[in-house]
Amino acid sequence: MQLATLPKFTRVFLSIFLAIASLFCELFGLPTLPHGKLVDMNKFQLVWADEFDGDSLDTTKWGPHCGWDRDSSGTYIRKGSYWNQGMCSVSDGALHISTAYYPDGFNGNGKAGWYTAGIDTAGKFSQCGGYYECRCILPKGVGLWSAFWIYSGDVGNIGNGGVDGAEIDIFESAKYHLGKNQRNSVSSAVHYDGYGEYHKSKTVQWSKILDNNPYEEYNTYALEWNEKEYIFYINGIKVGKSDFGGTSQMEEDIILSVEVGGNNGVPTESWAGDSIDTNTEAPTDFIVDYVRVYQYK
Repeated sequence: MQLATLPKFTRVFLSIFLAIASLFCELFGLPTLPHGKLVDMNKFQLVWADEFDGDSLDTTKWGPHCGWDRDSSGTYIRKGSYWNQGMCSVSDGALHISTAYYPDGFNGNGKAGWYTAGIDTAGKFSQCGGYYECRCILPKGVGLWSAFWIYSGDVGNIGNGGVDGAEIDIFESAKYHLGKNQRNSVSSAVHYDGYGEYHKSKTVQWSKILDNNPYEEYNTYALEWNEKEYIFYINGIKVGKSDFGGTSQMEEDIILSVEVGGNNGVPTESWAGDSIDTNTEAPTDFIVDYVRVYQYK
């Protein structure tokens, strides 16, 4: 059922029903149901995109996230795994960020463990405000999660809320390990004031995906960022909003990533469930059809 394509009267009626149902979901600790307004794309113009139509990652648009802190093999320890841009490939019009175990390390680098990747547009494209959209299929299995987020290096500034830099997680997909009624869902969050003792964060929404199976079919996840608030969308339908910390007034980079729960390259139980070592569905891919960024007209 594609909610955004239903006739207006039907959608209004269904939205009221879903809003009431969402209240009960919150009471029982379940993900809410998309029921908000449709995004108005008439107020935006496209300014940047990657449709992943080639046969390799476009390095004029993307580089390794945390690239400054990688070893000679391009490897970086990230939570319970290693990041290496070699885990990214482009085929059939889509980006694939793979997650797999290498007993001898990636390309035999001697660092045994799970490998995946995080890429960003730092130094290549950044923007303040606008509309950010990703069409993708989420990776299956416990112990890992994919994310589409924007980030300012000024997030570490303390004392001015998120106005002088924030991390905005447009979506994170750490719910696969949950039961049938919670698995097909994603969450969104805002972080500011660094990641130490002054760190502040808020989960804005945890919403169930009602259209396509997110682990088998494409859905879109988006953020509208204006001067007053952040507004989150799934398949063009508003699922949450926040002005937590005040909206960032800094240019921010785009990030696509997969992370494995754990520490120092060693997988452990995390908010994504048991250790990835119990994930019978890995190797698994985060598949991205496109990323598009718009600015207000």
